[in-house]
Amino acid sequence: MPQKIRVVIAKPGLDGHDRGAKVIARALRDAGMEVIYTGLRQTPEQIVAAALQEDADAIGLSILSGAHMHICPRLMELLREKGLQDVLVVVGGIIPDVDIPKLNAMGIRGVFLPGTPMQEIVDFINRSARARVGI
Repeated sequence: MPQKIRVVIAKPGLDGHDRGAKVIARALRDAGMEVIYTGLRQTPEQIVAAALQEDADAIGLSILSGAHMHICPRLMELLREKGLQDVLVVVGGIIPDVDIPKLNAMGIRGVFLPGTPMQEIVDFINRSARARVGI
């Protein structure tokens, strides 16, 4: 039996709207992934600590507050510092088109906007996480 993909779903920053994060968490779980939901108002430091502790293959961030260009660079820096460059990072939420190439350049591999079909997100994480870590 193939190893389950372990995904940390996090809601960074001050945004308190977590319905989307919970919907994604459930969809990933239903697709056979092991999901660790960290809850609301997580700092990049807390998210990276959870990924390290849980031996995560992927991190999914739900950001609706517009703080993605502040949170994501710090998160990616911390992942490098902890030797977790092989962890797939995806972001969902309100992301202006102009910021997507910037997020990709810093190492964010998937950016999902409102209305993205759940199956597209599940397939992306399945394909990308398995390719990155060889599971």
